[in-house]
Amino acid sequence: MQLIQTIRKSTFFKDGVALIGGNVWAQGIAFAAYLVLARLYTPEDFGLYNIFYSYIEVLIIVSTCKYEMSVVLADNDREAVAVSRLALRINTIVSCVILTFSLVCYFLFPFSVFNYSFSILIAPMVFFCGTSRVYAALFNRFRQFGQIAFSEVAGATTGVVAKVLFGLPRLAGLAIHSLGLSLGTVLGRAASNINYLIRKRKLHLPRDISGAECGAVARKFRNFPLFTMPKDLINSFSYNLPFLWLALYFDKAEVGLFGMALTCTFRPINIFNSAFERLMYVRVAEKVRTRQTIKSDILRFFKIVNLVAFPLFVVAFLFGDTILGFLFGGQWSECGYYIRCLLPWVFVMLTSTSLMFLSNVFSRQRTEFGFYIALLLLRIVAVLAGIYSGDFRLAILFFSLAGLAVSVALLAWYLHLVNRYENSAE
Repeated sequence: MQLIQTIRKSTFFKDGVALIGGNVWAQGIAFAAYLVLARLYTPEDFGLYNIFYSYIEVLIIVSTCKYEMSVVLADNDREAVAVSRLALRINTIVSCVILTFSLVCYFLFPFSVFNYSFSILIAPMVFFCGTSRVYAALFNRFRQFGQIAFSEVAGATTGVVAKVLFGLPRLAGLAIHSLGLSLGTVLGRAASNINYLIRKRKLHLPRDISGAECGAVARKFRNFPLFTMPKDLINSFSYNLPFLWLALYFDKAEVGLFGMALTCTFRPINIFNSAFERLMYVRVAEKVRTRQTIKSDILRFFKIVNLVAFPLFVVAFLFGDTILGFLFGGQWSECGYYIRCLLPWVFVMLTSTSLMFLSNVFSRQRTEFGFYIALLLLRIVAVLAGIYSGDFRLAILFFSLAGLAVSVALLAWYLHLVNRYENSAE
């Protein structure tokens, strides 16, 4: 009983409850909405939405050059503000470039592969995602976890309401209906920024940051654009290959089924991954700066997560198609094959993704970059095999196996970094 009371009073526990509670609520709203959205939109609509979001996930990596990752590592608050301001400026410039490119493709090259109906929404979505990531990193540094959670909930709620309204049957056949999923996501991400902008004033951040200070932090944290950004860009591009590449050769409905399977497998683990990654990043970075042990924290997290997750993954693997058919309707029961392909990979990622901050803490981004180069090559082979054979499902099977192999290797490497640090700290 005393142990439980001690845990409840700890800062780590309170911060974790705030972040995970907010994530559960935000992701829970979004996931519950799929019970309705799957009946308002067709698999083809979801296929187009998955293609739209795949562009966002790739471009958002470039929009800030990953400088927001260095906000937590900054030596002082003034330096943290300087690097966040630098990231926001880069995000604005990149978003304007994307908008210009989208307009040119839309009006001058109507038959281009880039000329999707949602192309005009890409630039604002990248901008709002970029600003949201920078502000989340800043609030993370100041341990304002409740505000991060509130912003996520506000964004998720707004996005769900918009998607449902745009998907109403009376709008069927109109352009706003076909863009409903994408447009709702943009509005939701914009709403998440409002709370950050309001609450930012209460942080009492310095406003007299000079251009020279921004230049200094750009040089100090150059490993992020030099190694972390290319690594994440390659990882994001390879992760989205089924939507960026396979979608050009196969039916959009099949792409939509795979996208739904991804949503149902990755969204639940993202509830915990994003929260624990933020929380552990701050905790471990502080301990490493003061030369404290971190092995017990990492191993405790590893054991608890895997013990809780394993039985849930077994149930999903055996009954995934039945569950999806019951929840979303019979047309989605075919997602079961993709669920079974993805689950082993997702199970390992549940732990490895939460520990990916370790490469930043120990400045080993260059080595981690090599893992993602290997992953990209394996995924290209998987996609080419599917295109050559004309079999979308075969491509997804090989795609998932490639992700599983590299995730296992990354997890082993992260634990190796922890062991090496512990040995050097003794």
